[in-house]
Amino acid sequence: MLRTLRCTSLFLLSLLINLHSAYSTTINGIGVPFVENYSKTVYQAGNQNWSVAKSKSGVMFYGNSEGLLSYDGRYWQLYKMPNNVIVRSVATDGNKVYAGAFGEFGYWDYNVHGKFSYTSLISLIPKSHPLNGEVWKIYVDASRVIFQTFDCIYIYSKGKISVVDVKEPYLFLLKAGSRYFAQKQANGLYELKGNVLELIKGTESIGHSGVLSVLPFKNQILIGTAKNGLFVYDGTEVKPWITQADNFLKTYQLNNGVVLFDKYVAYGTILNGIVIIDERGNVIQRINKSSGLQNNTVLSLFTDEAQNLWAGLDNGIDRIELNSSLYFYFDKAGQFGTVYSSIIHQNKIYIGTNQGLFYSNWPVQANVFHAFDFKFIPNSQGQVWDLALIDGNLFSGSNEGTFLVNNGAIRRISSVNGGWVIKKLNANPNVLIQGNYTGLAFYRKDANGNWQFSNQLKGFGEPSRFIEQDARGQLWVSHAYKGIYKVTLSADLQTATSVTYYDGKKGLPGSYNINVFNLEGKILFSSDKGFFIYDDISDKFKPYTELNELLGSFASSNRVIPAEGKRYWLVNHGKVALANFATPGKVLIDSVRFNMLSGHMVQYYENINRINASLYLISVDDGFVLYNESNDNGKASNLPSVLIRKIENATGKSTVIAETDKHSSTITLPNNQNNIRISYALPYYQKGNVQYQYFLEGYSGEWSEWSGQSQKEFTNLPHGTYHFRVRAQVMGSFLTPITELTFEISPPWYASMWAWLVYLLLFIIAVIRFRKLYYKKLAKHQLEIEEQLLKEQEEFRKQEALANERKIAQLQKEQLEADLAGKKREMANTTMNIVYKNELLEKIRDEIHNLTDATGNLLSYDQLKKIQKVIDEGMNDERDWNVFENSFNEAQGNFFKKLKGAHPDLVPNDLKLCAYLRMNMSSKEMASLLNITVRGVEIRRYRLRKKLNLPHDKNLAEYLMEQ
Repeated sequence: MLRTLRCTSLFLLSLLINLHSAYSTTINGIGVPFVENYSKTVYQAGNQNWSVAKSKSGVMFYGNSEGLLSYDGRYWQLYKMPNNVIVRSVATDGNKVYAGAFGEFGYWDYNVHGKFSYTSLISLIPKSHPLNGEVWKIYVDASRVIFQTFDCIYIYSKGKISVVDVKEPYLFLLKAGSRYFAQKQANGLYELKGNVLELIKGTESIGHSGVLSVLPFKNQILIGTAKNGLFVYDGTEVKPWITQADNFLKTYQLNNGVVLFDKYVAYGTILNGIVIIDERGNVIQRINKSSGLQNNTVLSLFTDEAQNLWAGLDNGIDRIELNSSLYFYFDKAGQFGTVYSSIIHQNKIYIGTNQGLFYSNWPVQANVFHAFDFKFIPNSQGQVWDLALIDGNLFSGSNEGTFLVNNGAIRRISSVNGGWVIKKLNANPNVLIQGNYTGLAFYRKDANGNWQFSNQLKGFGEPSRFIEQDARGQLWVSHAYKGIYKVTLSADLQTATSVTYYDGKKGLPGSYNINVFNLEGKILFSSDKGFFIYDDISDKFKPYTELNELLGSFASSNRVIPAEGKRYWLVNHGKVALANFATPGKVLIDSVRFNMLSGHMVQYYENINRINASLYLISVDDGFVLYNESNDNGKASNLPSVLIRKIENATGKSTVIAETDKHSSTITLPNNQNNIRISYALPYYQKGNVQYQYFLEGYSGEWSEWSGQSQKEFTNLPHGTYHFRVRAQVMGSFLTPITELTFEISPPWYASMWAWLVYLLLFIIAVIRFRKLYYKKLAKHQLEIEEQLLKEQEEFRKQEALANERKIAQLQKEQLEADLAGKKREMANTTMNIVYKNELLEKIRDEIHNLTDATGNLLSYDQLKKIQKVIDEGMNDERDWNVFENSFNEAQGNFFKKLKGAHPDLVPNDLKLCAYLRMNMSSKEMASLLNITVRGVEIRRYRLRKKLNLPHDKNLAEYLMEQ
């Protein structure tokens, strides 16, 4: 549904936007067209605007008192002429903008750098006809451009300038179609043919009238003079053309003119603005300061393709939207205050305001100019809320009561204060119901058919802003400030039999600003959250989702006003749309043409009345607006493209890089200008919400969000090529074609082509140098490797020799250990042998004592003494000790020497005991070796400990083993 709505909106918008070849059939004489003012404070240039032109791209140019002024729909720009002279004349050939001033003429164009620059042509003027005056007119004609001063006519063609010598004084050179005319003061009207001014026979009669306008009109030439009115030249003679504007033009001094819609002529005056007449000479419009112009002195007039009438004024610029279905009347003098309601009845227009009721005559013919003269209706002072036309009777609901209005007079029919709304009761068309400050009132017809006040409803006294009746006859009343009431009436309409109050507790989004309306037979409840409907089964409200989706932004409308057929006016807090419900499941919403009404209506008291099938009267703050649907029969055309207006360097102080409306080639920017600002504009001059969307290819990946901003800044752009694309939409619906700008950010100096060539050269040199160094280093490295190899081989040999030595040493050590072990075994064996020997000798000694002779007697001592001596000598044989000592020293590494060195007071027997103790021999073995008793061994051990100074807790044998 939303997609359907959007497509429908696009279709309607394409029918309404008239930019290139759109024509409206008529200009209304009631009210004035919309006038947009551009004051000096807006365009920031001089007061006076002497001429107006439009380029092919849609940019407007003005000859301003301070230079050439341009406007693209968004930005104003002033370009100074040489010597800062006033620009009197402007013309365009689609690309160049020609400008003329005092002693100067030439053209403005975009140079190769994209800058809008000026080229003077005065150097081409023949020296015989120097330029000494103002250039008042410029015309672009096929292959030539004509510049006019009061002394000469200069024709610029093919790079040269030729001169038409007028010889006698003349006024302005004026163009009518493809023909050019000028008036010589004494002789009449002349036509420029080639390079010659030729007198037109039959025009002598206007010789001193001051011709300021010559226009093609109905196969004739329409001549406008400063103070003598209008004349028509039919090719044979000149005749006065008597029109309704004669006195106006003669009194206020005609100054210029243009043709409108091929059937109207607009004349600008010096003293009283603009007057528009039709082909029969009827005045259709008068537009001056009191009706919207900034100034009554019109210095120039211009019409564009959309039939906008541009007026260059003595103080400002105005755009008059003739091609519009909306015409305005504003109370500039503040005569009647703020308008709350308006209506047309019996050829009179009535205005209900906060000051009272006013009226003026309504014209019978809408296509003839009508000046309103509003008058106050006596006794109507005070706030007027409502004007309603019922059965040919005009009701006025006001703060002072309810009145019937007839032919500029009023008659009170009720004193109940504050009649907000009045309508027929569905159940009885002869009864009217009214919502007021204190509830509901009823009116009935008397016997003569006149409406009379009947009664105020009892049982309900809330201020009632809106009233709707459902199919059951129940009344839905919106409180003036909060909530909704459902009221059931008694049969005699005297009493409210049932009153139910609804607020946020019953499904409504709140209590405030809830209104009730009837749309296509359904009772709707409006709110800021959308429309709601009532469910009588649950006795609650729920969102009307289907309708809200179809209405889009207008779902939050606060007013619904019936129009013609299945159409309704929707007012969303000042924004107005006309919605068509004729097609089931679709809603066609037209809001574009009413955009200029936004903010001009009294909020919550918006009022729109239908006058006839195509004409509506819309109340605004200080007047009214007429909407004429019959004027919306223009030719559809597309929106123009967005213009790229300026590219600026945004690094540091902003400087202009280029300013142009089109670029066919790539703009190259230095790398230090990689912060840029791009300004763009849509040359669309009608009232409308213009939004823009951009996309920078090479930088971003998608289109931006829609925004009203018309410039974009990009910072720190890497070097490379970019494609900037921009488009616009009007009123969120119609898209323009895409405009593209290609620009390139140059690489930094260190990444430029020349830098890369230097880098390449340096690289080649480096490669060659590296190659040489490499081979040199490689040779050196090989030599080092060989030397290292030799060293490693030598080291290997040394390590191998050392390993062999270690192996030999190890073998020797092992051999020594084996020898030592052998020595120890030998010593042990020797010791054991001595022990065994001594033990044997000891046993022999013991046995000898038991020997007997032949008689059985023991042997005598003397007999045994010799044997005993031999045994003693055997046990004390020093040879045994010497053998033991040698073996012990070999096995124990000079033990005796070291021990003797540590303890010099040791005697040989002590050393023997130490040796035996080191060998861990038992006391018995030591006793045998020492040839003493075991007790003697213990005594010697004791004595040895003392000599060695051993502590009590130290083991003697362990001590000796440690030595």
